[in-house]
Amino acid sequence: MLTFWRHGYETTSISDLTAVMGITAPSLYTAFGDKKRLFLEAMRLYAQSPEVLQAQLDAAPTARDAAHQMLVSAALGFTGETTPPGCLLASAAASGSTEAIEVQAEVASIRTDIITRLTNRIAKDGLAAAEELAALVVAVIQGMSVLARDGMPREKLLALAKTAIQAWPKIDP
Repeated sequence: MLTFWRHGYETTSISDLTAVMGITAPSLYTAFGDKKRLFLEAMRLYAQSPEVLQAQLDAAPTARDAAHQMLVSAALGFTGETTPPGCLLASAAASGSTEAIEVQAEVASIRTDIITRLTNRIAKDGLAAAEELAALVVAVIQGMSVLARDGMPREKLLALAKTAIQAWPKIDP
């Protein structure tokens, strides 16, 4: 997972993966079938399960709190001491091969699911433009990933999360 995260899907080679995993190429193919399937397994390991995300969204007192927690978690995760900077999902950007386009479609489906779940949580609070707000949160998170890869420190990403959530519409009690 960390090798894909560090180098992206297309630029990670089978030899990179087998070296890190301490196995031979035939073993990798036997266990996972191909590089794409291995990446998809790594991506599933990296991404929260939909059930965990849903539980976090449901547990938040408001959609604003849920969105803020997502932004803070992203800032912390993108600047981990034992992980590469940024986001594995963002580093998987396809550059054109058929296989890479299929991988990107899988990544996009994860982001779409996140947007849908957050949209539903926002709508539960009665806010207008729920889908746009949810997409905005995910867009900010993806931008934070790029900034983390560029070297932006954790403190600045946390400040960015705080600034982003200040744009959230207020709900009249």
